[in-house]
Amino acid sequence: MPAVFLKDRSLISISGAEAQSFLQNLITTDIIALEAAEARPGALLTPQGKILFDFMIWQDGDGYTIETDTDQRDGLLKRLTMYKLRAAVTLAPRAEEGVTVSWGEGVEHVQDGQGVRDSRFAKAGVTLFRRPGKHGNGEEALYDALRISHGIVTSGPDFTLQDAFPHDVLMDFNDGLSFRKGCYVGQEVVSRMQHRGTARRRVVTVSAATALPATGTEITAAGKPVGTLGSVEGDHGLAIVRIDRAGAAMAAGTPLLAGETPVSLVLPQWSGLAFPTSADEASA
Repeated sequence: MPAVFLKDRSLISISGAEAQSFLQNLITTDIIALEAAEARPGALLTPQGKILFDFMIWQDGDGYTIETDTDQRDGLLKRLTMYKLRAAVTLAPRAEEGVTVSWGEGVEHVQDGQGVRDSRFAKAGVTLFRRPGKHGNGEEALYDALRISHGIVTSGPDFTLQDAFPHDVLMDFNDGLSFRKGCYVGQEVVSRMQHRGTARRRVVTVSAATALPATGTEITAAGKPVGTLGSVEGDHGLAIVRIDRAGAAMAAGTPLLAGETPVSLVLPQWSGLAFPTSADEASA
């Protein structure tokens, strides 16, 4: 059972009588639908519908805990405080540094009452728990390899904040994006994308016969850009690509290249998505 300490993760506590309504009207996640001991992805969007901050969120007693990159924590806390106004909500950084992720045989027994189940991995058929603090010494590469194999992205290596829409990173399929709970920041834009079926950029897993080039390498078809390589572990990686362009290239037998390296692209099976064979067939 791997147990990997992610040292660059930090936590924010949200409590108070109006904590639930405050978050429900602000972030992409349906807070009311959160189950006990379940962590769901979420984001605070720009008014234009792009991801300003991304995180995991779960219930913590009568309040909630947000887990985000350490580099994002202070900015996210400041932005949440700006929206707080006079709401009966208390926002504070938690003292724990880092988060431990555990998965594999026996993990449910070990984590009973001590961790929260990550809904993104559950969608992919993997039971993975997240727990504040350091509780293991596994290599972080093990977790990255697991993420990559199941098409689960993270900001930084896989996408740039304020550049990606929630649909781009599959939040419409992993319980991180609600279309039923009512208004929140950026909601009109993402709802329009959903109902019009205009989402074109999607997460794919990338594989090659040799080691992949570095994160940030452009993926092309016949010299035209398709997407950009994200997290890489050996000959496997992640990318966010235009699935209409990639699908048309594959249908025509046009090689896809990451730099000079031939690659294959696969949409995560848990998403239920398929590559269209022409641009006008791309769908959300």
